[in-house]
Parts: sequence; C-alpha cells; structure tokens
Amino acid sequence: MTTTSDTSDASGSNDTSGSNDASGTDGTGGAPVRTDVEKALLGGSTYRSLGEQRLSPAEERFERGRRTTGLWLAPLVAVVFLALPLDMPGNQQTLAGILLGVIVLWLTEPVPIPIGGLLGVAAVVVLGVAPAGDVLEPFGSSTVFTFIGAFILAQAMLKHGLARRFAFRMLSLPGVGRTAGRVVITFGLITALLSAFVSNTATVAMLLPTALGILAVIAKLMQERGIAAADFDPTRLRVGVALMLMLAYGASVGGLLTPVGSPPNLIGRDLIEEATGERISFAEWMVVAAPICALMFVALATVLLLLNRPEIRRIEGVAEYVASERAALGPLSRAERNTLVAFTVTVVLWITPGVVALIWGSDSSQYDLIGGRLNEGIVAVLGASLLFLLPTDWRSREFTLNWSDAARIDWGTVLLFGTGIIFGALLSGSGLAETIGEGSAGLLGLGTAFAITAFAVVLAVLISETTSNTASAAVVVPIIIPVAVAAGVDPFVPALAATFAASFGFMLPVSTPQNAVVYGSGVVPITRMIRSGFSFDVLGAILILLLLPLMIALVGLGG
Repeated sequence: MTTTSDTSDASGSNDTSGSNDASGTDGTGGAPVRTDVEKALLGGSTYRSLGEQRLSPAEERFERGRRTTGLWLAPLVAVVFLALPLDMPGNQQTLAGILLGVIVLWLTEPVPIPIGGLLGVAAVVVLGVAPAGDVLEPFGSSTVFTFIGAFILAQAMLKHGLARRFAFRMLSLPGVGRTAGRVVITFGLITALLSAFVSNTATVAMLLPTALGILAVIAKLMQERGIAAADFDPTRLRVGVALMLMLAYGASVGGLLTPVGSPPNLIGRDLIEEATGERISFAEWMVVAAPICALMFVALATVLLLLNRPEIRRIEGVAEYVASERAALGPLSRAERNTLVAFTVTVVLWITPGVVALIWGSDSSQYDLIGGRLNEGIVAVLGASLLFLLPTDWRSREFTLNWSDAARIDWGTVLLFGTGIIFGALLSGSGLAETIGEGSAGLLGLGTAFAITAFAVVLAVLISETTSNTASAAVVVPIIIPVAVAAGVDPFVPALAATFAASFGFMLPVSTPQNAVVYGSGVVPITRMIRSGFSFDVLGAILILLLLPLMIALVGLGG
C-alpha cells in the first residue's frame, strides 16, 4: 500500500504532541515508546493540565501565559463591569459581570472548563442574583439526561468494539477512504441528513463513537506508514479537529432543514404564526431551508478543511487495509449485538416523534402525546439502562456493561453543559437578554427591514454563544417582532432569520449541546473550536442575511 501525504506538522510540535499516559519514552533514554492510538483516543481525558501534556517550548509558553492570564483577568473583568455606572437593574448587571468573568475562564482555562462554570453558578447565588433552588433547577433538564444516557451508550460501543466496526464500514464505502477530506465531508453529510429528523444532540451523541473509531483508523494508518512519529499524540491531529467539528456543526446545519430538526425551529415558527397569523408548512420550510443548508454545508466544509488542514491528504490502498481489518474483526460478538439492540431501540424512539410530526403534523394531538412521552432525555436513559439488563453470560450474571464502565463517561462535560443551561435560564429569567436586545436596537437606531434582520441574526448568534440555541430563540424572537412592528416592518423575515441564527453559536463548548459532546472527546482544543466557530459564525450569518429574504420571496411567504 503506497501513501501520498502532506507531512507538515504530522510529527512535529504543532497539534500532534504526545500525552504522558499514552506515549513517551521507554524510561532508559532510548527510542520513544509507540503510542497506543486507541487508548489515547478512546480512553483519554478531556480536560488535561499542563503536566498531563507534552508540549513544545513555544506551546508550553503560550499555554502557561494563557492560563495564568485567566487567573487575574476573569475576576478583573467581572469586578470592573460591576463597578460601571450602568442604567440597568442590579441583578442584571451582576449576572452580566459574572457571565463575562466565566467566559474569560472558559477561554483561558486557568481551571478546568467545567469548574469555571461551577464557579460562576456559585457566584450567582452568593452575590444574590437568584436563590439557589431557582438557579440549580435547570440542571435537571432533559438535555442533561440525554448527555448521560448517550455517553453511556457510547461507552458500550467503544468498550465492545462496535464503534470500530462502524468506522471500518463507513471507510469501505466506494471512494470515501481515498482522502481524509472525503472522509470528513461524507461524515458531515450523514450527520446533517440524520439531524434533519433526529435531535441534533442525539445525532451527535450516537455518531461520536463512530467518529472516534474513524479517527483511530486514520491515526494508526499514519503511524504505521511513518507519516507521524511513533510517540505522537493522536488527540492533537488537525484531521481529528476537522472530523469532530464537522460532526457538531454539521448537525446544526442539518437541523435547520426541517421544522422538527431543532427546537428553535418549532419555537420560532409558533411565535411567527402568533405574531403574523401565517403558518409555515413543513414543505414550505424545507423549500426555504434546503438551498441555505446546502450552501452552509459547502461553507462549513471549506472553513474546517482550510483552518484544520488534515496532516494526511491522499491515501492509496486504504481499501485493502480496511478490508483486511474488517475481516479480522470476525462476526458480531454477543456484547456487540446487545449494544446494537440498545442503540437501535434508542434511535428508533428518538426518531418516532419526528415521524409522527411528518404524518400528522407537529400541532396534532398524536404528536403531543408521543412527543411528550418519548422525551429524548428519558429515551437516552432508557436505552442506556438496557445495557445493564442484556446479558453476555447469564450463568455468571455478566451483562453488557457494568457500573465501573459507566462511571468512566465524561462527567466533566455533563457538568459543563449543565452550567450552560443554568446561565441560559438566568439570562432569560432575569430579563438581561431582553435588556441587551432592546438597548442595542435603540442605540443602533434600526428602521429598515435589512437593518432589523441583520440585528436579529447578530443578536441570536451572540446570545447562542453563551446559552442554548433553544433559549436563544425563545429570547431573541420575541424581542425582534416588536422592534420590527415599531419600525413599520413586516416581522416575518427578521423573526425567521433570528430563528435560523439561534441554531448557530459555534465558538464555545457551551454554545450548543453538540459542541459540548465533541469537546468531551478530548480531540478539539478550545482555541481551535473558537477559531473555526468564529469563521463559520460569520459566514453562516452572511448566508442567512442574504439568502433567507430571497427564498421567502420566491416561496411567497410573509407580507
């Protein structure tokens, strides 16, 4: 098998340095120990201190400076903002100051990112923004349980090798495995199409193990062909960043394709109907969204592959390599079959509400009944529970998963997104989001449809960076509608633009659940997520602003 590749940075210090627990030297000063790729990718830690990483001198200086800066900058930003003589309620100013400090902690990582969020939650209660019971209540949301259940399912897929089997199956598709770019794009297309009918979070959670399996295959191939050093760190490959971010961002793009693809779609559609009396049908939504989603996907692939250029470009002979590895896997084991049963049951139950919405409509009694009972968090927990009920050896009372396996899931990511939900609820409940929106509209003097639409898009993207996309839609759309009406502008276009833009917010792990899921893989450094996410935020906002009014006019919607 011959291999043609771009080897820059594949074995050097940029993004491919090894970690102490998966690679290193043999302890005698000899040759580096060969990295255990699967251990590094499938059993690593998300939030690693400087002592847990092997960095080049330049990287270590940057990381040390970034993290040290955060220790004093975060409290300074919060205190300075609290001291400003602003004309806003005290609890809103305090919340804004705390949130700014937390964002600095998330960006600079002087403490693990989940701890930064927990510090902010504690400060909210201690400084009297809201009572502890009210602040902590959102942590029991369905999304948190979706994370827990999906992560346990993913753990079973990784433990029993089902993720590896899926990875080889995808790489065996005709033409896919020839280049790393094709692998990334194909995986993104699958993710986007699934997320049009399945929850974005559920789609990413169920595909994450497969993505990690694919990355493990690519990393081992690089290792075996000498493209990377023997002791390289596979969690710091640019191709891994591109693959993981394609998984997260592709789900957000695909979620825009149908009204049931993402909760903000349904929220925005209902609010628009209430304000204008015009309902967007399922088919009309898809006609409007399809070309926008298609161009967004092209922009996404371009951004990710340019900013995270894969270390390995073209691989000739990968088909033979994949075929031999698939043959070596043999038939499905009992544990793999059990895991597949639990996974299939979960996916079917996740999809069912969307199918009901397609047949009877999302405003039907059937949808209300099925959707309410098949809550995605409950379904995820139910599917995960099956792993502890399906036996692999009944005589020994051995089951597909045990609690020691489940305890290894990334609880830090669960905590991280839980704090993001808390801050989203606080933004809405305290009125801070509405204050920001109304103040910005007054300051900017918005008076035209284009200006109000642009403001709606920017505001929705900014708010969705620090809170869930559902909360962003629930906050921004009600702000935009009265702003448009007051300016004598039909609110249909600005409100729908805000609805689309609410699904954005790609810069931080807490911006969307899917961002948090892929960040939990340990493969995506926060700095690369920020850079890639910012670029796609800008391009996506421009596409919404330019194409959405055109598509609405072509379909004949709005005033």
